[in-house]
Amino acid sequence: MVELLAPAGNMDKLKTAFYFGADACYFAGTKFGLRAYAGNFTDENLKDSVEYAHSLNKKAYVTVNIIAHNADFDGMAEYLKYLYEIGVDAVIVADVGIIELIKKVCPKLEIHVSTQANITNKYAAKFFCDLGVKRLVLARELSVKEIKEIRDFIPADVELEAFVHGAMCISYSGRCLLSNYMANRDSNKGACVQACRWEYTIHEKSRNNEEYPIYEDNRGTYILNSKDLNMIEYLQELIDAGVTSFKIEGRMKSVYYVATVVNAYRRAIDNLQKHKQDSALTLELNKASHRNYTTGFYFGSSDKECLSSSTPVQTHEFMAVVLSENKNGQVLIEQRNRFKVGDTLEVLSPNKTFNKTIAVESLKDENGADVMDALQVQQKLYLKTNLKLMPGDILRKKIV
Repeated sequence: MVELLAPAGNMDKLKTAFYFGADACYFAGTKFGLRAYAGNFTDENLKDSVEYAHSLNKKAYVTVNIIAHNADFDGMAEYLKYLYEIGVDAVIVADVGIIELIKKVCPKLEIHVSTQANITNKYAAKFFCDLGVKRLVLARELSVKEIKEIRDFIPADVELEAFVHGAMCISYSGRCLLSNYMANRDSNKGACVQACRWEYTIHEKSRNNEEYPIYEDNRGTYILNSKDLNMIEYLQELIDAGVTSFKIEGRMKSVYYVATVVNAYRRAIDNLQKHKQDSALTLELNKASHRNYTTGFYFGSSDKECLSSSTPVQTHEFMAVVLSENKNGQVLIEQRNRFKVGDTLEVLSPNKTFNKTIAVESLKDENGADVMDALQVQQKLYLKTNLKLMPGDILRKKIV
């Protein structure tokens, strides 16, 4: 059984990911993780999140994946012990020094080796296996063929995890110093400013005062910018290569992004088990913010990873979230973006109402007054519909 692993930058995203079908979520505390600006979880939040995941018979993995310097180990042993005490299912680690510390202070705490460790060959994979880790999160620079070779070379009880969707880095699995030089924010300690997304120019050495933009499209130049990974049509190839966990990137992404992508991959995985395919799921991934898609390195160099516009696009926008079940032909919703009576909304749901549409005929506020234009941020409204919507469902509108 393959695992669908989703990002959770905060508690709302964690709950959304589980509602839309994730088997496990990965997230960080306020220390030692690589997404310092993702919201993240206090120690109490971590405990609550693990308990919530386990109440659903799902798993919670915590990232401790910084590239550590000496000073970073201050307080780390106590933090690791706390993660073990609250029942975290595994920690995701890149630094061999941290792995050694875990083995010393929490020998029963399951270790997943982060993609930041850059496992690009079977010998490195075997090295980590010999350290007693449970799972390897493979570098994104591997081909399907290379993954199969690693699978055949390492013990059968060590799992392989691979990214299937989301933003990619121009550097080897995120080991980049561009942010450090440009903005003094350490990408290897969770503070990446994404300098690769900026526009750049070049100048000829003897003409120091003359700069020349490198035109790629009418929006600017993005010579360091990567496309987004999208493997929804090739999941079986990864399974055949020995991958047992499909990872979605995006702890900095929105609730709507998490819902859309997790829902699509959940359905795609379930279809594989039923020996079915649904080409509509490929189009589904266009409905959330994304850059041009690529299969990255999985099938060689025929699909260029880089040279993409930095401007994300999407075909649909998040309009409202459903707060209650349908009662008496209406549901309570909470507004997220402006929509009006007369608009058509589409349902994003893990249930049978997925992609059903609602013609907005009537909106009322909590006092029963008619509302023609839902423009108040997070206003609670009653929407008339006969669809059986559930709390957590999302309503969106086509914008392109």
